[in-house]
Amino acid sequence: MPMEDRMIIRGCGPQDEDGIWEILGPVIRAGETYALPRDMTREAALAYWLAPGNQTFVAEDDGEIVGTYYMRANQAGGGDHVCNCGYVTSENMRGRGIARRMGEHSLAQARKSGFRAMQFNCVVSTNDGAVRLWQRLGFEIVGTLTGAFHHPSLGDVDAYVMYRTL
Repeated sequence: MPMEDRMIIRGCGPQDEDGIWEILGPVIRAGETYALPRDMTREAALAYWLAPGNQTFVAEDDGEIVGTYYMRANQAGGGDHVCNCGYVTSENMRGRGIARRMGEHSLAQARKSGFRAMQFNCVVSTNDGAVRLWQRLGFEIVGTLTGAFHHPSLGDVDAYVMYRTL
């Protein structure tokens, strides 16, 4: 059975913390796509990903967590109709459509939650796969933050603000 038919995306619970950390930990340590401290502890990373106010989901393939994302209001008050998300796919499962499925799921979930737009504040310009995916899903680069992300091997690279209405 193809992965697309086996994979489910569901809300996460405390039982999913180990699986989320297995995916999130290496991404944080690599320091290439998230503006988070590379030495962030498991506890701090999970507190960030599962923070109050976040809706957090996991993608499962045959019972194994292969991806995760969170969604939250991008700003408070007058900006709370725009959501922000973060996505991570298991390193050994990349290129199999998991991020696309989570992106599509998050767009539907955002609409259900009453958000009217989605904004990504810091898409690292060298993360070509993410930039292409978000553009295919209707996001536009609405701002370039010159040298705003310090990549561990490339030095300072641009970051994009990407946006789309729902």
